[in-house]
Amino acid sequence: MARSAFPVADPPRIGSWIDNEQVADGDRWGPVFNPAVGEQVAQVGLAGEDQVRRAVGAAARALPAWADTPVLKRARVIFRLKELVEQHVAELAEIVTREHGKVLSDARGSVQRGLEVLEFAAGIPQLLKGEYSDQVGTGVDSYSLRQPLGVCAGITPFNFPAMVPMWMFPMAVACGNTFVLKPSEKVPSCSLRLAELAAEAGLPPGVLNVVNGDRQAVDALLGDPRVAGVSFVGSTPVARHIYETASRNGKRVQALGGAKNHMVVLPDADMDQAADALVGAAYGSAGERCMAVSVAVPVAEAAEPLRAALLDRIARIRVRAGTDPDADMGPLITAEHLARVRGYIDQGVREGADLVVDGRSLEMPAGFFLGPSLFDHATAGMRIYREEIFGPVLTIVRAASFEQALALVNGHEFGNGAAVFTRDGNAARAFARGVQAGMVGVNVPIPVPLAFHSFGGWKNSLFGDMHIYGPEGVRFYTRLKTVTARWPESVAGADFSMPTMK
Repeated sequence: MARSAFPVADPPRIGSWIDNEQVADGDRWGPVFNPAVGEQVAQVGLAGEDQVRRAVGAAARALPAWADTPVLKRARVIFRLKELVEQHVAELAEIVTREHGKVLSDARGSVQRGLEVLEFAAGIPQLLKGEYSDQVGTGVDSYSLRQPLGVCAGITPFNFPAMVPMWMFPMAVACGNTFVLKPSEKVPSCSLRLAELAAEAGLPPGVLNVVNGDRQAVDALLGDPRVAGVSFVGSTPVARHIYETASRNGKRVQALGGAKNHMVVLPDADMDQAADALVGAAYGSAGERCMAVSVAVPVAEAAEPLRAALLDRIARIRVRAGTDPDADMGPLITAEHLARVRGYIDQGVREGADLVVDGRSLEMPAGFFLGPSLFDHATAGMRIYREEIFGPVLTIVRAASFEQALALVNGHEFGNGAAVFTRDGNAARAFARGVQAGMVGVNVPIPVPLAFHSFGGWKNSLFGDMHIYGPEGVRFYTRLKTVTARWPESVAGADFSMPTMK
């Protein structure tokens, strides 16, 4: 049972952010925990339909002026925000660690990856340049414009309270849109701090709003006709719901869902390098990453050396509070999620997989901790293989050949990321070309693209046609308009045939 650090009425209240002001009205409140100690540290207001409408209304009122703001001025605001975030990296990382639990080094790294998108967005004048064709017909020119989509919404997960919001709203507002951000109610503070910094950077009232809330807030955003586009990162069932609901309501949607990322290890790979990569990719952030490697696929004689190297490294993982500078892995986000992940370990044992390392044996005085777990000899029919666990559980599924390994990866319903470790360039090229995943690593375990590329998966890992941030982000947050212009010296009369260029 989680203990509360405060009497029921005493925890600090966290509200929302509308028109560059904090608001804290409403009658529904949820607990915010420090997962390292298992104690409630705050309570967050759960916005209902009225508060969401208020935030969308603020964004709609701010839209005309912000969309008409010269792109260079918008870029300067984004650049100033980048500077402010750089000055507050330590503060933002501490907020992330306090509410999510991940170790401070990982939290700082996640803020840095968000900063890279801010850097990319600051170059928006170059990114919004259209195309111009002179004299496509006699006295006729044609050119294209990329114009803002409108009021946009972002719904972000608990595992990256700083990074994922910065994957969304900087690109949206740089393109001239206004934005309503709905972060996970488990980690509400970081988005509010980013909104405060955005206001300090010069973002006008209403351009960026934050509504903390649960499904009521999500459904209100999906149903509001003033919202033109929705970005989402989270689980596949919710991604599918958001895509189907928002699309049915006429909105543009990019909904990034779940994952079961595989790392194929060929016999010629450097086993020490592969094991180091696997341990960090599987157990970093307690496995609460959509890009975590949760399946290792050693090919043929690679299996036993890889297993031995993994066991050696797992035994040395230091599981502690994220604020401990020596910690490698922190707690899970909530008691409920801890119980869910433990349930998957129970399920794997029942299904007959070999539980080589049992994280359930870890004993901590408080908090939502689970040690790293490792299964071997799992099969493709097991739930621990098919389903996203989202915790510190790595599963080994052995393959007899490269072809069998590739078929295993391609046969899974998710296609978020995949990696191969090998010294063979031909095998690496065949894997990169043949694997059915949106992001591929070659001797790189977590192939998250840099900000000037785009992030997104395939199959049930992505709903919608466009990936997030990078060039795809610019396309998502803008609409293409093509202008054909002619300035004749005189009017020759009506022409009722299909126009052609002469």
